This record gives sequence, C-alpha cells and structure tokens, in this order.
Amino acid sequence: MSAPSPTRIAAGVPADCRTRLMELARAADFGTGTRLFNEGGHADRFWIVRSGTVALDVHVPGRRPAVIERLDAGELVGCSWLFKPYVWRLGADATTPVRAYEFDAPAVRLLMDADPRLGAAVGAWVADVLAHRLWAARVRLLDLYAPYGSGEGL
Repeated sequence: MSAPSPTRIAAGVPADCRTRLMELARAADFGTGTRLFNEGGHADRFWIVRSGTVALDVHVPGRRPAVIERLDAGELVGCSWLFKPYVWRLGADATTPVRAYEFDAPAVRLLMDADPRLGAAVGAWVADVLAHRLWAARVRLLDLYAPYGSGEGL
C-alpha cells in the first residue's frame, strides 16, 4: 500500500487541528467548467475537494492554459492565500461537478496566528502541497515543451 498523497489534508494535518480548521468551512458547489480562480487574481479563499475533480493550470502565452495537475477528494485547491501578496499563481477549473469545503483565508490566517500548533501544522501541510505541485508543474511542462519530455517514463 502506498503512502497517502501529501496534498490530502488527512496526510498532513493532525486530527485535532483538522477539526478546528473545519469549524471555519462552508459548503461550496461548482458546476463543470466553473472557473474557481485565475492567475493574478486576489487569493482570499481556498477549498478542500469533497467530490469531483479540479484542474490546476498555468497561463502559457499564445496557447491554451497548460493543466499541471488534477485534484480529487481530500485535496487542497489553492495555496496562494497563505503567502503575501495573496495573489493566485495558477488558475483552477472544475472539470466535473465539484463539492468542496470553502475557507475564508483571512479567518484561517487569524486562527493560525492564534494557535501556533495549528498554524505550524497547516503551514507545513501547505508547504508539502507546494513542493508536490512544483514537481508536478516541472514534469508536466517538460512533457509539453521539452524536446525529450520529462524522462519520467524512461
């Protein structure tokens, strides 16, 4: 059995901290094709997918956005809310109907400041997610644009 993905909240945040964080959640539903956010927009919220799939993409001048990763249940959508200047670095689309938990980023940042243990757990989880996404973006962009791809399939 493989280790749980670091992008899933259960893999990165202790149960008691997850419970406190989830107290700030509200339900959000998105239809297929809904744009959750655009690169360069204000990052004032984030989501944890309950069901469905969200595609993260990066703007490529003169082309359609390149899909970097697809996110499923339990995964974090949006990391830019944690880092000033709170601007989205990627874009996101619902590729299927999506049910999610939505979080108000300023409220979560206040909770993180008030509870250093929770703040450290959420911060470490988001850092793990970012490391995973950076690697996924690298591999995907090499596959799309490098003459020999990423070499991942070799």
